Amino acid sequence: MHARGGIPVYGDPTSLTTVDSPAIFAVKCLLLPVIPVLTLLACLYLAHEPFRRSYLLIAVLVFLGTSEFLGAARIAPTDVGQASGRAFLEISARWLALMCLLGMLIYLCGLSRFFNYKPLLAWALVTPGVLFAGQCVTRSGLARLPRQATSLRRAVIVGMTEIGARVESALRTDTLLRTEIIGYFEDRPADRLSAAGQARILGTTAELADYVASHNVEQVYITLPMSRNPRILRMLEQLHDSTASIYFVPDLYVYDLIQARFDVLSGIPIFAVRETPFYGAAWLAKRLSDILISAAALLLLAAVLLLVAIAIRLESRGPVFFKQKRYGLDGREILVYKFRSMSVTEDGKSQFKAASRADARITRVGAFIRKTSLDELPQLINVLEGSMSIVGPRPHPVAMNEHYRREIPSYMVRHKVKPGITGWAQVNGYRGGDDLDSMRKRIEFDLAYLRHWSLWLDLRILFKTVGVVWADSNAY
Repeated sequence: MHARGGIPVYGDPTSLTTVDSPAIFAVKCLLLPVIPVLTLLACLYLAHEPFRRSYLLIAVLVFLGTSEFLGAARIAPTDVGQASGRAFLEISARWLALMCLLGMLIYLCGLSRFFNYKPLLAWALVTPGVLFAGQCVTRSGLARLPRQATSLRRAVIVGMTEIGARVESALRTDTLLRTEIIGYFEDRPADRLSAAGQARILGTTAELADYVASHNVEQVYITLPMSRNPRILRMLEQLHDSTASIYFVPDLYVYDLIQARFDVLSGIPIFAVRETPFYGAAWLAKRLSDILISAAALLLLAAVLLLVAIAIRLESRGPVFFKQKRYGLDGREILVYKFRSMSVTEDGKSQFKAASRADARITRVGAFIRKTSLDELPQLINVLEGSMSIVGPRPHPVAMNEHYRREIPSYMVRHKVKPGITGWAQVNGYRGGDDLDSMRKRIEFDLAYLRHWSLWLDLRILFKTVGVVWADSNAY
């Protein structure tokens, strides 16, 4: 497990790489999804339970769910530090979340009567341990594979740059890639390189093709800018006479990447620098989870909603619900619902004044429902109708958006997803406050959420929200 942008990541899909051998690629993709299916079959067999179609449904759902919740197996021998109690707890938590969703789906679809729950309970309990053990055993076995020099793929890097050094480090660290970095090709004069760097230089780019051909080089990593520079075009043309695989490694870290990905449009390669994480199956999974959670919450909390509405009506004159224009997906205006907590209302479009401590506008009932976040519950209706999500960046009033979009770079990028009732910023202590520094931190966490979204992250935020609500000193 490691952390990026403040978000811990386990089973990160980036552990899959195109330079993996087919066998290693298959192991990374299939190890974690296959283990629960095999464990289910074993539990059914030991319980003398026939494998009916209902169990086939569970096997298919858990295969797909494990692929999403646990991602690719991290089996590189360098990941041995993950073989710890913390890694086991991470696997167990993700597995528990998957089991909760699977149980909810079975209950809502009325399939409960088709299962024998004794073997299923045993399966749910032992699978995290089997998953952890399977990953450890696979990692240990791969680490014992002989690393013979004759089996290594020889590679060179064009451009002694920062990104070139990162490529070398990645290739050397992951021993499963079985790649040997021979050295660099560089056109800059020696006085612009360190002494250690000079020793690694094999020649200039003009000498690259001959070296590749005469030294059986199988991979060439080019870390120079992708352009129609005559030097680069000439180098590529000379490499046509070799069978080496050629990879361009552009330095994309200079951009503010949000859900970056490569795609093809009618045969034209395109690279998304900034995009929403919700497309294809991810959009469907997000929307289905929003519908299920919001519908269930509205049913379970109906009595609470009614009591809050009565309390508001009894204490002060005015509407029970507070409606305000805010920015939603792609910056389009939406109407957000809340329980009214103040004696006055603002449309949020032409003017907005954030609440402060001891704010005279806040009623007694309003102070309580704001402290406990009960005022946010009507937004479950927004989620059900599709203008909001359960988890996402909190929607800001239009007037606030128009102010801060001029003050904070990339502020509007947070609107590449639907706003949420709770979010990554809120569970990390940035729920209140509209000063510039607080808002900058809030946007930082919102953008981190966009970069690293997963269903698991949504569930983690939901679980963390429960504890934050009762201990949040920024709520008033």
